[in-house]
Formats: sequence, structure tokens, C-alpha cells
Amino acid sequence: MKLKYINRIKANLSIYANKKTNNLLEGTYKSVYKGKSMNFENLREYVIGDEVKDIDWKASSRTGSLLVKQYIAEKKHNILLVMDTSKEMDGDAQSLEPKKEIALYTAGTIGYLAIKNGDYVGMIFSDEKKIQYKPFKYDLYSLERYLTEYESASSNGQQLEQTIEYLCRNIKRRMVIFVITDLKGINDLSDKILREVTTLHDVLFINVSDASISTPNSFDLESQSYIPLIFQNDKQMASIERKIKHDIYKKNVQRTKKYKIDMTSIGNQHEINLKILELLERHKYASNR
Repeated sequence: MKLKYINRIKANLSIYANKKTNNLLEGTYKSVYKGKSMNFENLREYVIGDEVKDIDWKASSRTGSLLVKQYIAEKKHNILLVMDTSKEMDGDAQSLEPKKEIALYTAGTIGYLAIKNGDYVGMIFSDEKKIQYKPFKYDLYSLERYLTEYESASSNGQQLEQTIEYLCRNIKRRMVIFVITDLKGINDLSDKILREVTTLHDVLFINVSDASISTPNSFDLESQSYIPLIFQNDKQMASIERKIKHDIYKKNVQRTKKYKIDMTSIGNQHEINLKILELLERHKYASNR
């Protein structure tokens, strides 16, 4: 199988950042999700973002370089990628890139980091009114297949809440769950399902930001037509739209905090790595509080 998506994700990681920053992204993932029972593996050079408590001061003084202890987690984690296939995901993001494409590469990046860390990765989404559950695997070929199947999935699937209800009822293992959707998808989730899914699992939300009414060449899914220029150039209407979106986002940040859900927004493919890094860091410190 040709690793079309995986190879692009690897290239994006290389282009996006220098070696140290790549290590920071991978190291942040490991520091968040390493198991409580750890085996010492070896020493490596310190990179920005490493825990100070992991520095081996004796070894560092002997070599003249700052060295940290590297550990292997005895327990692998189950990383579940929950993908929204509602018709809204066929729309455009802020960058006018398809939201579904940004969701795909965001999921792929998280899955790639997880597999490199030795964790299991699964995926779940709905397709033509049927829940598609892709079991946990730890190889890049399986991840590539899951991404391909999500990309070709119909946008006439069930609502996101039904997908999360399905995983709560049928997947009997503790998981770290990344829900990749848009602002409407988050807003439509009931407190009941948020309470249920966070009872046993760590949950993180990724909001793929919608294009605004003032964005040139914005396309309206409801009318299946481009937004007229008279509306795109209306500053008052643009201001009202920004306020409505801001208020909805702020409300949902406050709502999800009750359930210890961390959230970030991604508006284009170029910021995927940075936003994942920020989300993992936020989740890491929230977990330590």
C-alpha cells in the first residue's frame, strides 16, 4: 500500500520545523501519555520542552552536555480519533481549504505521533447512517487505510452525538479520545453525552474553524451558491458574525471545562502541528493540576 497521507504528514513535519521542534512535538506527546509505570531506557540530549525532573545531573556533568533520562512506558495507550462526517464538514475552513481535508491531516498527524510512541490508534465515524469503527492498530499502514476510508466516507452520516454514544456503549476499554469536528458539532453535543464520555476517558476537542461571511469566495452549503459580494463587503454583518461565533466558542470552552476537556481551533493545514503541540501542552498541565 502506498502511504499517500502518511508521507505527506511526515513531509509536513519536516518542512514545518527544525529537528529540535520536531522532537518537541513528539516529546510533548510522549510526556502527556506515558504510562505511570516506566522503564528506564537510555540517556539523550535535552531539548526544549523536556521535564527538568528528568535531567540526569551526574551524567550531564560527566559529559558536559545536558542529558535527560528516556523512559519506555509499560502500558500502551488507546488513541481513538472521532471524526465528524456531517454535511457541515463539506464546507470550507478559514483558509478556504476543505474542512474535511484539514480534519483528515489533523487526525493523521495525531495518529502518526501515537504510533511512533508505540500506542494503538483507532478511528470511528459514520457513513450513510452506519457507524464505522476501525479497530485499534499500531502500524502506519492501518492508519493510512483509516484515513483513506474517512476521506471517502459519505457526508450523510449520523450526528456526532450518536457516534460518541456508540463508542460509549460498545468500545470497552479506557481511551484517549480526540474529537475532530467544527463549532456546530461541538455546540450540538449534549451535556449528557459529555458527562458520559469523560467518566472513563480523556477527551480533547479540535474545532476546524469555518470560513467567515467576509472571506472572499465563501460558499454557502445551504443555498449551494457563493455568498454575494454585497454581503461579503458588509462590515456590520461581518462584525455580527464574528461576535456570534466568538460567543458560541466561549460558551463551549466554559462548558467543556466542567468535564476537563481541552480544546483548540485549527483554521488551515499550516498550523496543524503548532495547534496540536499547544493542545497537548495544555492537556499535560491540566492533568498535573
